[in-house]
Amino acid sequence: MTSYTAFTTLHGKEAAEALGEALEALDPAPTGVGVFEIEDGAGRWEVGAYFDAAPDEVALALLAAAHGADRFLVSALPETDWVAKVQRELAPVEAGRFFVHGAHDAGKVPEGAEALLIEASMAFGTGHHGTTQGCLRALERAAQGGCAPARVADIGCGTAVLAMAAARLWPGAAVLASDNDPVAVEVAEANLAANGLSERVACVTAEGFQHPDIAAAAPFDLILANILKGPLIALAPAMAAHCAPGGRLILSGILADQGEDVAEHYARHGFDLVEREQIVDWLTLELRKSA
Repeated sequence: MTSYTAFTTLHGKEAAEALGEALEALDPAPTGVGVFEIEDGAGRWEVGAYFDAAPDEVALALLAAAHGADRFLVSALPETDWVAKVQRELAPVEAGRFFVHGAHDAGKVPEGAEALLIEASMAFGTGHHGTTQGCLRALERAAQGGCAPARVADIGCGTAVLAMAAARLWPGAAVLASDNDPVAVEVAEANLAANGLSERVACVTAEGFQHPDIAAAAPFDLILANILKGPLIALAPAMAAHCAPGGRLILSGILADQGEDVAEHYARHGFDLVEREQIVDWLTLELRKSA
C-alpha cells in the first residue's frame, strides 16, 4: 500500500502548532502529524503529516496560505518493510569500548567490547547519529579519566542507550533515565530488559527534572542530556540545581555553530567547559560544575 507525506515550513511555534491542529481536521485525515523546530537559529518550524490515501492538495494549499506557510511538498512513499530496511542499512556502531547493534548483528560483537543491543524496530537512538556517538565517546573519556559517579541521570533518554552505557561503565552507580514521551520510556524499558539492565536503571516519564524520583535521587555526579539547544538552555538552571558540586554534564544535540552559545549559558550557571568534540555537524560538550 502506498502512503503519502506532506511537509512545509513556517516561522513561529504558535503558527506551526495551529497549522498542525488544522491538518488533523482534513479529509482524508492524516494518520499522524508532527511539529518540529528547525535547529538552525532562524526561528523556522517544520510541519508534516502522513496519510494512508493521497491528500487533498488544494486543501493543503489553502491551509498553507492561511497560516503563512510555504507550499506543502507532497510525496508518495511505497510500502516498505522498515525493520528489514533497518537491518540491511544500519551497521553496528563502535564508539570507544561500546558496540551498539541490532539483534541481527549479535554475532559480530568484538571480543572485549561492551555490547549494547537496540532492537531494529526501536532503531532511533542506536548510536548512528553523531550526537549519540559523541556522548558515548565522552562517557569513555570520563571513565578513562577516573570519573566514578555514584548517581547518574540520563535526561531525555530516548532508547536509554546512554543510561545503559553508564550502567555498564560504573556497575555500582545508581542510574536514572527519564523522558517526557511515555512511548520513549516504554522503548527504554524494553531495551533495558533486552540488555539485562532492568535492575540497574530506573525509568520515569518526566518533563526535564520534574519527577519526585529524580528529586529524591539528586544531586547527581553525572548528568547526560542528548536533546537540542533550546531545551538544553531552558534546563540550565535545573541542571545546576540537580548536579553535585564538582559533578559533570555531557550535553549533545547541539549544532556546531551553537556550541559557544550553550557553553556560555552554562558558564553563567556555574559550569566550566572541559572538552568539546565535533562529529560531522554535531557537538558534544563536557562540562564540570564548580566545587
